[in-house]
Amino acid sequence: MKPVNYLAGDIPEDRSIMGKRIWVISELYYPEETSTGFFLTKIAEGLTEQFQVSVLCSQPTYGARGERAAISEIHKGVHIHRSWGTTFNKDVLPLRLVNIVTITFSILLNAIWRVRSGDCVLVVTNPPALPFAVSLACFLHRVPCVLIIHDVYPEILIAAGITRQGSILNRVIGCLTQMMYRQMSRIIVLGRDMVQLVVRKLPDGDQCIVTIPNWADLDVVSPSYRKENKLLAQLGCTDKFVVQYAGNMGRTHGLEDLVCCAKELRNDAMIHFLIIGTGAKRMWIQEIVNEQKINNITILDYQPRADLSNTLNACDVAIIVFVKGMAGVSVPSRMYNIMATGKPIIAVADAESELALVVREEDIGWVIYPGDIGGLRMAILEAKANPDVLVQMGQRARRAAEAKYSFERVKKAYTEMVASIYEEAV
Repeated sequence: MKPVNYLAGDIPEDRSIMGKRIWVISELYYPEETSTGFFLTKIAEGLTEQFQVSVLCSQPTYGARGERAAISEIHKGVHIHRSWGTTFNKDVLPLRLVNIVTITFSILLNAIWRVRSGDCVLVVTNPPALPFAVSLACFLHRVPCVLIIHDVYPEILIAAGITRQGSILNRVIGCLTQMMYRQMSRIIVLGRDMVQLVVRKLPDGDQCIVTIPNWADLDVVSPSYRKENKLLAQLGCTDKFVVQYAGNMGRTHGLEDLVCCAKELRNDAMIHFLIIGTGAKRMWIQEIVNEQKINNITILDYQPRADLSNTLNACDVAIIVFVKGMAGVSVPSRMYNIMATGKPIIAVADAESELALVVREEDIGWVIYPGDIGGLRMAILEAKANPDVLVQMGQRARRAAEAKYSFERVKKAYTEMVASIYEEAV
């Protein structure tokens, strides 16, 4: 099989194979609206144009945690089956581990029971144990399994400080991951940096790797006039230069750099930092801001997806911060919606990461190495001093989002990828 690079526009011609059933398996799915849940929901719904689509997922455990969804329902053409599992607070690591065990085991039993010969299965790396269980079910039924990699293990555990390079646990996870990768019919990665990391785990190189990025909600998110932004007006920041971080505050996000930079710029009354979201570092940030009285930072809870355009437009420049060592490990989906709003991006990330590559290639912002507080401070000051440059960067960002990162392009890529699997089986 010829390797497919979606980013290079390498998409096969259309085929139609209605009647084939696809299983999309993920912990997170509708009504979850946070990253993985949203993207897997849209992918499943998009595939209904060519296939019968069913979903195996859990009850909500992230943004919609506490909401009890129907055990079985049909939503936008997708037949959803929700497995039992605990729904403890994911930001408390021991409780998250309990969720992983119960959800994975429950979905495994459902997959063994429901998946049939002739089906095709798509599974995402969330929770991390799920692909191992699903690959077992696929092996038992002799059906093709496609892995959608949102996070690469064990590398993400190292970056998050959960495991150490060279530790026994790390080596065990690495060996098991390599074995699981080799069982996959296709492996979908989100960026070019991820290809380089994953290919080292495969005996035949990149022959089963397909690059399909996430996308921008171009119909929902668009540029708007700053002075009309309701969130900025509510916060009293209409006349300030606002730097916004919006998204997960997880262990792999370098929010320490952002806080340090805000402290160094606290004497500039015209610069304000807006941090929006939830995650493992949320409580730490709130405590630091309160204890040290950092008055140029405002922290808000996760905002509803219905307000996404207004939320992302509430700034002059957006910032995405990672800890070092995240190149190839994860690609931030928020990048595409930021581009859709026409906002420049300050990327605190490894130079070879997909995020850094896009920012440089499209000339839509600045790339700063993690830990370089001085460089981050200078990038913010440069952005503030050059409003005309920001406008030009924002225009280029929106054009790139429209040309390269639309849902229609991604939906076509997924449809053709699944069709090619069935074609091989004929």
